[in-house]
Amino acid sequence: MAKEWQFDTKAIHLGNRPEEWLGASQVPIFQSASYRYGSAEELSEVFAGKKPGYIYQRMGNPTSRILEQRLASLEQGKNAIVFASGMAAITNAVLTLSRAGDEIISGDSLFMSTYLFFTKFLTRFGVKVHLVDTSDPQNFKARINSRTRAIYLETIGNPAMDVPEQKAICDIAHNEGIPVLVDNTLATPYLFRPIEAGADIVIHSTTKFLNGHGSAVGGAVIDSGNFNFRSRRFPDFEQSYQRAKSLAFCDKLWRDNFIILGSFQAPLHSYLTLLGIETLPLRMERHLANAQKLANFLEGHGKVEWVNYPGLKSSPYNKIAKKQFKGKGFGSLLTFGLKNQAQCFSLIRKLKLCCQLANLGDAKTLVIHPWSSQYLSFAEDIKSSLGIKREMIRVSVGLEAIEDIIDDFDRALKKI
Repeated sequence: MAKEWQFDTKAIHLGNRPEEWLGASQVPIFQSASYRYGSAEELSEVFAGKKPGYIYQRMGNPTSRILEQRLASLEQGKNAIVFASGMAAITNAVLTLSRAGDEIISGDSLFMSTYLFFTKFLTRFGVKVHLVDTSDPQNFKARINSRTRAIYLETIGNPAMDVPEQKAICDIAHNEGIPVLVDNTLATPYLFRPIEAGADIVIHSTTKFLNGHGSAVGGAVIDSGNFNFRSRRFPDFEQSYQRAKSLAFCDKLWRDNFIILGSFQAPLHSYLTLLGIETLPLRMERHLANAQKLANFLEGHGKVEWVNYPGLKSSPYNKIAKKQFKGKGFGSLLTFGLKNQAQCFSLIRKLKLCCQLANLGDAKTLVIHPWSSQYLSFAEDIKSSLGIKREMIRVSVGLEAIEDIIDDFDRALKKI
């Protein structure tokens, strides 16, 4: 058997089959709503799962399937399903695990739309979410009861920049027969692979670093295949277990939610994400190096009040991040504070290189004032609980020459 490819090689080659694609060196875009068969018997066998094949784009697509295989391999998982957006991936995964009367425990540092899904949407269906401080794994243990169906984490909190101790939390969860879901968007599998730390399900917004260029929207759910859903907490998984054994979660996710809710990713977006993944290792190397240098610069600047970045010794998460990410880096997102909101607005107006927009993980350096934009409609006490401050700017550090990024911030800071 040939030696297994390294991460960088998988990112470029895994799933490519040019011999089946008339020699095409890139994955073709299978832009078809449905697929034709020669007989009723053959189509029936595909519907029954007795024969592999594609039926209708809402149920699966060959371009997207290559992306699913590549993501599963990069995250050390057994299977994956891609979705129309990161939020579609989150909602479908959580809905697969929850029923009326169930409870979920989540870290309290959450992406804006995830927070709204947990606190507004799920409550309408009788699912309760407990939000806990991620700094101590015992906070999760204290909330576990007989109704708990999952623990949810972000590898790096957005925008609080907290780094939960994943292995300790996974150990607590597994001792109680509870699966752990981890949003790994900010770290990507280049920096950290949650499954290796014990996570059962990994989630991504592929829109961000995996695509890397702000050109496609998508999400993904990767199943480790390690969690035993044939347990007292999951009686509703029995049919999926009978069909798929260790991949019962993916089976239930696909049948009960993905198909019915119509959450499929457009094949063009899967294609663009595959192109992005080819350069993921090189891009992340630069993202991580640039973010550390910018954080160091901002922390030493006289007009900057504070900087929140796990790569700084001033961060309470520096030690766990260094251990968890094995010294490769600390992510490419950071926040920093000025004296007030007016200074934030002034700084953003004066930046010339950096772009102001609501995204992250782009090749370009992006800035935003979360208080007045993404979190504009949130009550002030909720903003505070999520780490959103009036004087805070969030930066997604891009791939430009670090000298130019620092110069842009330095010039703008000197003018406020």
